[in-house]
Amino acid sequence: MDYKREEIKEYFDDFIKENKEYLEENYPSTWQDDLHHEAFNTDYYIIGTYQAKEWLGNEAFNIIGFIKDYEESLFGEVYTDLSDAEKVVNMYVYIIGEEIVYEYLNNLEAVA
Repeated sequence: MDYKREEIKEYFDDFIKENKEYLEENYPSTWQDDLHHEAFNTDYYIIGTYQAKEWLGNEAFNIIGFIKDYEESLFGEVYTDLSDAEKVVNMYVYIIGEEIVYEYLNNLEAVA
């Protein structure tokens, strides 16, 4: 699913610009391992129900299905409260963030 993927990638790119040096200096051997967690799991992407509903727009049900499939395939059940728009947005961004971080780290390895 690619809904707002570019927006999420820009968020990640900004995170890298602001934090990469700090992460490399303070976690020299593990910063890449913790990158997804630091970028997409230590703070909320969207705060507030109204903002979350606006962000989801007409894609809300598709995103809910996407999260449901993801969690069922990984965990065997759904853990995200799919009735909470804020939690839905933040989980979706978390999942797309995994893909973005994976691509970023692969590009780092290709350059090295």
